[in-house]
Amino acid sequence: MEKTYDVLIIGGGPIGLACGIEAQKAGLDYLILEKGALCNSIYNYPVNMTFFSTSDRLEMAGIPFMSVGAKPTRTEALEYYRRIYFHFNLKVNLYEAVKMIEKEDDNFHVQTSKANYLAKKLVLATGFYDLPNLMNVPGEELPKVLHYYKEPWPFIAQKVLVVGGANSAVDAALECWRKGAEVSMVLLADEVDENVKYWVRPDIMNRIKEGSIKAFTNSKVKEIKPNEVIISTPNGEETIANDWVLAMTGYKPNFALLDQLGVELSLDEKRQPCYDQANQESNVPGVYLAGVVCGGLNTREFFIENSIVHAESIVKDIVLKSKKPA
Repeated sequence: MEKTYDVLIIGGGPIGLACGIEAQKAGLDYLILEKGALCNSIYNYPVNMTFFSTSDRLEMAGIPFMSVGAKPTRTEALEYYRRIYFHFNLKVNLYEAVKMIEKEDDNFHVQTSKANYLAKKLVLATGFYDLPNLMNVPGEELPKVLHYYKEPWPFIAQKVLVVGGANSAVDAALECWRKGAEVSMVLLADEVDENVKYWVRPDIMNRIKEGSIKAFTNSKVKEIKPNEVIISTPNGEETIANDWVLAMTGYKPNFALLDQLGVELSLDEKRQPCYDQANQESNVPGVYLAGVVCGGLNTREFFIENSIVHAESIVKDIVLKSKKPA
């Protein structure tokens, strides 16, 4: 007979770990399921990325986050959350992807790539970094098109087109250019995003202004070919020679998992899941949402620092409801 957990937490990022800590403190029988490495989303960030937030804002459970600079790097964040994992001896199954969830009576049946589980409650802390927003243009399936950027070394002396104008696109464009790539950018607006990190934005604006990096503004990619890219611009189509396309077009939550559970989404462009902000419980009783997944496609509202509190609210509600008579 399958063991029944008090709560299964799907997602082993910072918020999933925070939920595990609170569940452990409350004496709940819990398990965290993570389809990749510990803090898989942070692991997939660009190698040289620096967080916008300061390290003290990313702390959890009273454990200090020490970093060389005020704003930690990707490596420092991975090390911090590794220490959190071992310090609390958290119950985390890594490289175990959730395949299917069904609700039967008061329990959830969870099938993963490795096993089957039963749980009284579910917490979705799945983030949004695993599913890229596709451009849906011919040629996007070509191997030269990448939706994740790690480091600039593969692009030395290459013609690189960066699609997007937010932080990841700007970081990729600047790093590749500084390592000797011929970099162009395609921007939907007339300049890069105003929310680009304040110490980076002047750099990219100046590189575009001086012509070191060519920017096609108010434009979009129309077609990708093996050796060139066709761009729709206000002045008509332009074809440029190209070796690589870095499609930094953003990411989205796992809507398929939300749909499978019956979590309702808003009808506007945000597609924000329905949940009670007082306790993070969705419209499906027993299913809680934590972290960035709460924002749907609005990925600029929830961050690590303002989502850690979700863990305490969720576990408090689970404990409270477990004490109520049936």
